[in-house]
Amino acid sequence: MVEPDALSSRARYELLTSLVVPRPIGWISTTSSARIPNLAPFSFYAALSATPMLVGVSIAPRRTGAEKDSLTNMRAHPWFCVNLVTVPQLESMNLTSAELPPETSEFAFGDVRLEWNDDPEIPFVSESPAVLLCSVEREVDLAPSTTRLVLGRVRQIRLAPELDFEPGSHRVRPESLPAVGRLGGNAYVLPGEIRTLARPSLPDPAR
Repeated sequence: MVEPDALSSRARYELLTSLVVPRPIGWISTTSSARIPNLAPFSFYAALSATPMLVGVSIAPRRTGAEKDSLTNMRAHPWFCVNLVTVPQLESMNLTSAELPPETSEFAFGDVRLEWNDDPEIPFVSESPAVLLCSVEREVDLAPSTTRLVLGRVRQIRLAPELDFEPGSHRVRPESLPAVGRLGGNAYVLPGEIRTLARPSLPDPAR
């Protein structure tokens, strides 16, 4: 039996991130007040609600204790994009995890093609097959942790034309969306065999 409170902060992180797997990657793009585009991956990211459509991303400080540029930018310009990471973007996504100074754009460092949304003005990854453009709904203090949970309301969704939908629905076929998942440490999981299971139905009590 392991008691989290008896572990160091690092040990808790290692255990949690190697057990809660695979995790979707929130590849978050923001802009500074000086219009410097920022791009960073976060694996403490999840879908929270469909109505309203909300996503959440937890942003911890840098190892030095300084605030990450993503959070600084969201406070200055309360919009961000979640760029879906697929197999072709994996290497570039990893490069953008580097802790660069605020005046340096991860788009350029990771050789990621940048586009700007017009209204609101926000950068996004041109080659991502799905981009969720979000307004900052609220910031939640997770004290005593110094991590902040940012809730974003999805206002627009950009979808690549090559995405395939199940007939009569808005459900994207997983075969057309080779999404990457985060595991523990430096490990990632790539798409493999896809199994489809129908939900069970309960027997009719009237029978």
